[in-house]
Formats: sequence, structure tokens, C-alpha cells
Amino acid sequence: MSATEKLDSVIAGWDATRPIVFCDEDSEERCPFTALARLEPGPLALLVGPEGGFEDGERALLSSKPFVTRISLGPRILRADTAAVAALALVNAVLGDWR
Repeated sequence: MSATEKLDSVIAGWDATRPIVFCDEDSEERCPFTALARLEPGPLALLVGPEGGFEDGERALLSSKPFVTRISLGPRILRADTAAVAALALVNAVLGDWR
């Protein structure tokens, strides 16, 4: 088992060539397909929030990084495990095997 790291330290050491898809219910981009279509197919990371959501500071940190793409998963707040499956389906539909 690996040690837990704080989000700010993970982002500070992140390889900026690897995109992060950030599932953010406050994303201005209402269509996840449009946001994901701007990315190149290839390795990426998917970030879904904890139950209760992200804090404002975490959201601001992620939004400030050029390698982070914010997507909305719709108007309903999903459980973290459901959000991960929904987001993976969207990523695969736009960038993966379903293209």
C-alpha cells in the first residue's frame, strides 16, 4: 500500500505532458464531449472527487493548470464510484476504443 499524498503535492510534481481529466460539477463546459475532444488520445489521468466534493482551494488549484481539463458529468451529484465509471465511459467514447 502506498502512502497518501496531498493533492497540491501531487499536482506540483505532475508530468505536464500527461493530461488530467477533472470531473468538476462546477465546470463551465456543460458538454463533456466538447471538452474531451480537445485532448489527444493517449495516457491520461482521471480525477473524481471524494464524497462531498472538492474544496474551493482544490478546485482553484486544478483549474489553474494548463494540463487539466474540467468536465461536467451532468446536473446530478454522483457517488464517487459511480462518477468514476461514468467518466471512464465518456473518455473511452471520445478518445478510446469507441471512436
